[in-house]
Amino acid sequence: MLTDTASLQVVLDVVGVFVFALSGALVAVRKGLDLFGILVLSWVAGLGGGIIRDLFLGLTPPVAVSDWRLLAAAVGAGSLVFALHGRWQDLAARHPDARWRRASLAVRLLDAAGLAVFAVSGALVALDADAGPLAATLIGGITAIGGGLLRDVLARRVPEVLQRELYAVPALAGAGLVVLLQHLGVLTSLTAWLAVAFVFVTRVAAVALDLNAPRALRSGG
Repeated sequence: MLTDTASLQVVLDVVGVFVFALSGALVAVRKGLDLFGILVLSWVAGLGGGIIRDLFLGLTPPVAVSDWRLLAAAVGAGSLVFALHGRWQDLAARHPDARWRRASLAVRLLDAAGLAVFAVSGALVALDADAGPLAATLIGGITAIGGGLLRDVLARRVPEVLQRELYAVPALAGAGLVVLLQHLGVLTSLTAWLAVAFVFVTRVAAVALDLNAPRALRSGG
C-alpha cells in the first residue's frame, strides 16, 4: 500500500469534489436555479459519491460532512460558476461556432474528470478499510457514479449512467485497476494517477466515439 496514502487521498478527494461540483453547478444554472440551488447541486454532485462510499464502509460521520476542505471545494466551485457564468455566455455569444462554448460539453468533461478521480479514490479508501478486492472495485465504481446520479435525479434528468455512453464501465475498470496494482505491490502515487488518466481517457473516448453498452432489442412492430 502507499506510504503517503493519506495525502494522496486528500488530493484526490478535493480534486474530485471540485470538478464534480462544477458539473453540478453548471447543470443547476442550465435549469435556472438560484444561488442556493446552485450550491446545493454542487454539494450533492461533489460529495454524494463520497457519502455513499463512507456509509457502505461504516465510516461515520462521512468525510464529506466532517472535512471542511471538501465542503469548501464544493461551495467554491458553485460560487465560481455563479460568478462567471454570465461572462462565459458573453464569450460564447462572440464565438458561436466554438465547441468549447457548449455547457453540455463542459459538463461531460468535468463529469469524466470527477468520475476518474473518484473511481480511484473510492477504491483506495475501501482498500485502506480492509475491504476485499471485489468490494473495493464495486465501492470505487459506486463512489464515482454516486454524485452524478444524485445530481441528475435532483435536476429531474435521466442519470447519465443509465442512458449515455459507457459511464459506469470505465469507473469499475479504473477501480479494478487500482485493486490489481495493490495486489501486485506496484500501487504508488504515480500509478494511481495513471489509473485516473486511464478512466478519464476511456470515458472521453466513449463520448467522442459514441460507445454504448448493449441495449435491449426492439421488435419491428
